[in-house]
Amino acid sequence: SYCRSQASGKVISGEEHFSSKKCLAWFYEYAGPDEVVGPEGMEKFCEDIGVEPENIIMLVLAWKLEAESMGFFTKEEWLKGMTSLQCDCTEKLRSKFDFLRSQLNDISSFKNIYRYAFDFARDKDQRSLDIDTAKSMLALLLGRTWPLFSVFYQYLEQSKYRVMNKDQWYNVLEFSRTVHADLSNYDEDGAWPVLLDEFVEWQKVRQAS
Repeated sequence: SYCRSQASGKVISGEEHFSSKKCLAWFYEYAGPDEVVGPEGMEKFCEDIGVEPENIIMLVLAWKLEAESMGFFTKEEWLKGMTSLQCDCTEKLRSKFDFLRSQLNDISSFKNIYRYAFDFARDKDQRSLDIDTAKSMLALLLGRTWPLFSVFYQYLEQSKYRVMNKDQWYNVLEFSRTVHADLSNYDEDGAWPVLLDEFVEWQKVRQAS
């Protein structure tokens, strides 16, 4: 790996000066002839950094790289993003994992990551997310922190919805942050999308039965 010095075989400390040249050489370990890290390269990259492709760290990293499409990193995205992280090799990136995870605990960063995930995950010729992708992304982002997530997931499973639009996506986060788990403070006259009105109605019927 590029972080090991040729002479001694020792791992060089993360404080070593960032090198654009090294960062580019690192990119080419994974990029194809089209100068893009695609699915195969991404798989190898995930293996090398010791992270599953569906780990939320990969989403935070993609957000930091401002990557446009899931499963791909362009040369420009890589160089710009890794430069801002000051990472030019696997070991340095691994040392940033705690920092990347910490972004999820910061309210405004999390909101930005959540909003970014919508455009990142959707097919670029579609304006909405297909419902299966939406469910997977919501599980990744809200599955551990939103008490009503599993109930909402069940609701989506049985609902007529086949896609989720951007307004619905943004509002699910707002709902998860402001509405109590017992739905007692849900304002039916609020500006919530119909999808969430119907979810509340469905859940209240379930609670009553």
